[in-house]
Amino acid sequence: MAYHRDMPGDWVNITTDTPVGGVIVTPSRLRPLRLRVPGKLAWLAVTPFAAWAVARIGGLERGSFPAQIMTATPYAAAGSLLPLLLSLLSRKKAVTAVALATSAALGVSVLPRAFGDAPVAQAASGVPFKVMTANLFFGHGDAATVVDLVRRNRPDVLNTQELTPGAVADLDAAGLKELMPYRLLQDEWSAAGSGIYSSHPITPLNGLFQVIGHNMPAARLSLPGGAQLEIVDVHTLPPLGRQVTEWTEGLRALPSGPSSGPFRILAGDFNASLDHAEMRRVVARGYRDAGDTTGNGLTPTWPANKRLPAMITIDHVLADQRISVLGYHVYDVPGTDHRAVLTELSLPAQR
Repeated sequence: MAYHRDMPGDWVNITTDTPVGGVIVTPSRLRPLRLRVPGKLAWLAVTPFAAWAVARIGGLERGSFPAQIMTATPYAAAGSLLPLLLSLLSRKKAVTAVALATSAALGVSVLPRAFGDAPVAQAASGVPFKVMTANLFFGHGDAATVVDLVRRNRPDVLNTQELTPGAVADLDAAGLKELMPYRLLQDEWSAAGSGIYSSHPITPLNGLFQVIGHNMPAARLSLPGGAQLEIVDVHTLPPLGRQVTEWTEGLRALPSGPSSGPFRILAGDFNASLDHAEMRRVVARGYRDAGDTTGNGLTPTWPANKRLPAMITIDHVLADQRISVLGYHVYDVPGTDHRAVLTELSLPAQR
């Protein structure tokens, strides 16, 4: 026996030879948590995404609002995974099948832009050519940054949108006149102004297509070695309100990609993404989208320099099918809500 003092003045008798006892308890097997989602909730979650997939695959966006939200298809594709999870938890075959088809359809629409096409073997033997495009947001884009990009990357052509007379003066003061002495300018004190700058001689190309929207100058370039190239500075109207009709007509009016004769490039602010049926139809008329071809088709270009990051891709460079696309780069330009796009191309050598 032993004694232990519990409280001052009190002694407690503790028996040390008492055997330790107890009951051995075997835990029962835990049942797995069986979370089940009501079928109605699963249908409620899947239905809007399924409708989105049908509209995207069928090119059914009609009117201003559907045209605007269609640019968010990459985010809808990612979001469709949540309804898919809910449908699986509902254990309802019908809604699960619809959810699977929806995610697959949206994924097929979006994911190829992240992988690009296989490189063309003969591209290395062609004539290198670089195109840069920049929307200057009513002329507020920082001229020094634009000229620095030109100086560092040496593009053969710079297409500008929302080019104002003030922006023309600022760009020349920053050194663009020495870098790109040839130009075809249609500048205005509004969003309609546009201009093509070039390091090669250019001549205006009138009557190539009906311009519907902002100013869209077109020019023919004479390149070293005798090659001829046509370039269009694209700036269609945005699909806002009643302008959606002119937006549609403006995209349809753009010239098709030729299979012979001078090469052709369309570059600028299309106010459309590859999730718009009208934009896909433009590409299908003899072009390849530089971002899509290089696996950068999901790199957003608008709205830049905002509290939220750029979210959608509406600035493009389209090269006719004879031209190989080697590189694609996007740059921030202070003062404008668009990111500048630079593409590296290769023209087939003339024989």
